[in-house]
Amino acid sequence: MVDVSEKTPTERTAVAEGRVVMRAETLDAVLGGNAKKGDVLGAARIAGILAAKRTHELIPLCHPLPLTKVQVEITPDSALPGLVVRATTKVTGRTGVEMEALTAVSVACLTIYDMAKALERGMRIEAIRLVEKRGGKSGAYRAAESED
Repeated sequence: MVDVSEKTPTERTAVAEGRVVMRAETLDAVLGGNAKKGDVLGAARIAGILAAKRTHELIPLCHPLPLTKVQVEITPDSALPGLVVRATTKVTGRTGVEMEALTAVSVACLTIYDMAKALERGMRIEAIRLVEKRGGKSGAYRAAESED
């Protein structure tokens, strides 16, 4: 692991997003609560939060962080059609929380796939990326809109 002991603790936030693309019928079934495994969106939110908290166990060389915020939002998008997953993470510490936000999005998307695969196996998980980060020595970062 990188030695961060000399860094000054600062408030750090990160936002990541991704999407699960599916047929309109699958989206309607998920939103209507008609997946055989139950509440897809609720389970995906919880899975994303739990994953963010365990990122250091999943990704080699990540520091364990005392997260102060993990928020996972899942928004239907009929234009895809599918679901847009967005995670926000926050910590006051010596290293950033980008990996925690990205892990939350990834696991939430995987959970959506797992819970809805009986409806459609051809769903696609796409465009997982860091949207923005704040804090730390490197300062702020915001992805360009054209990176979609």
